[in-house]
Amino acid sequence: MAAALAHLPILQPRRRLRLGAAVLAAILWSSVSATAQTRGCTVTPFTDPPRQVLSCAGGVTVSAEARSAYRLLDRNGDGRPDGAELTSGGLLIEAPPRRGGFQILTPHAIASVRGTVWAVDVVPRRTSVFVQTGVVAVQRPQGQAVTLRAGDGVDVDADGGPLDVKQWGRERAAGLLARFGR
Repeated sequence: MAAALAHLPILQPRRRLRLGAAVLAAILWSSVSATAQTRGCTVTPFTDPPRQVLSCAGGVTVSAEARSAYRLLDRNGDGRPDGAELTSGGLLIEAPPRRGGFQILTPHAIASVRGTVWAVDVVPRRTSVFVQTGVVAVQRPQGQAVTLRAGDGVDVDADGGPLDVKQWGRERAAGLLARFGR
C-alpha cells in the first residue's frame, strides 16, 4: 500500500512524522476506498467527524462516513453517479432538483429522490432513512412504499414489518446528521 501512495507528497518519508494520526488515517482511508469508485467526483477527506465528501458531476454531493461500505452507480454511463449501493454505514446525499433522480439501494430498502438533502444509515438488520429537506420515496425491494418529507424518517427492518413514517425527534435527527458534520 505504501508504494501505491508514495506519489502523494504528504506521505514522503521526511514528512510522515509531522502528520497527526487522524490526518494520516483520513488520507489513507480516502485514497484507498474512494479511487476505484469515484470517477466523475472530487473527493475531500474530513477528520471531524471522519468522512469523505464526494462532489460529483451534475451537482450531486455524497458524504460517506468512515467505514461505510458503498459504491456509486452510473447506470446510464454518462459519467455522473445516479445512485449508490450501501451495505453498511451511512451516506448523506444532496441532490439538486434540476438533475434526475438519485437512488440508494440497501439490503432492506430502496430510497429514491429528486432534489433534496437526506441521509441513509444501514446496520445488519435495518435501514433508516431521514429527510432534512425535500421528498424521498422509500420502499422495500419488493413491496410496501412510503413517502418522506422534511423531518420525516422511517426504519426499514429486515423482518419485513410495516413501514411506519414518523417525524424524527430533534435528538435522533441531530445525532444522524452530526455523523456527517452537520
